[in-house]
Amino acid sequence: MVTYRDVFADTVRRLESAGVDDAPFNAAELMGSVLGADCRSSRFAQLMEETAEPEKLTALDSLTDRRISGEPLQYIIGEWEFYGVPIKVGSGVLIPRQDTEALIDITAVKWRGRKSLTVIDLCSGSGCIACALARTLDCEKIICIEKSEQAAEYLKENLALNHVSAEVIIGDVNDPDIISTVPQADIIICNPPYLSDEDMADLQQEVTYEPREALYGGADGLEFYRSITRLWKDKLRSGAMLCYEIGIGQEDDVMLMLIRHGLTNVRCREDLRGIVRCVFGFKA
Repeated sequence: MVTYRDVFADTVRRLESAGVDDAPFNAAELMGSVLGADCRSSRFAQLMEETAEPEKLTALDSLTDRRISGEPLQYIIGEWEFYGVPIKVGSGVLIPRQDTEALIDITAVKWRGRKSLTVIDLCSGSGCIACALARTLDCEKIICIEKSEQAAEYLKENLALNHVSAEVIIGDVNDPDIISTVPQADIIICNPPYLSDEDMADLQQEVTYEPREALYGGADGLEFYRSITRLWKDKLRSGAMLCYEIGIGQEDDVMLMLIRHGLTNVRCREDLRGIVRCVFGFKA
């Protein structure tokens, strides 16, 4: 009798042999997807002792092959958690990362307790930031702007999944016509493409599955910070906050941009790994 525990051990060995990092974690997530049970749940632990069904083994083999080929685990499973909310993902949309949760942390600290906030989420992608802020803050109006129609489909799905009422605008955040249509905001938040030429040439294999337009920020990685700060600063209400996620080592350049455009109390903050991940400032 072959149990799912035996199959799990075999899957871990396959992934380890293929050089997949954290093979036990990957194996558990893949098996949980096949069995329809959260791999951290008691139900999953119970299923591990049951006799493996042939069709489940076939499905798990297929998913394991995809992971070994380099496809991101999040795409294979089709859903990932971000700041405690479920986010649907797949080909054509950037995968939510724990690094980005630092934006939610710092925004929550600055704005918790304030009522009826207007939030604009630029380069919204999957909508993970908008969904997390809607759960964390008292948001009267949320506007999500995303250029990719493929990513916008995930965005709309995730807003519905998490019962978030938001306006979705499909278009370029650098388009003056779009900027003119939105109201002034208390919070403008953005995780823009910020990888440089050097970064793009050195991508991990699984990151190459994600859309290039969600990753590449120009030769030095700073292209979007320049344009967004210049174009959107006048959409900040008095005392409003502009908050960016940044790449490693970009804090000095991005902070200087905000200062040059008249923002005050400009600061940076680290993520849980101790890497400076956020830059933010306020309209005087």
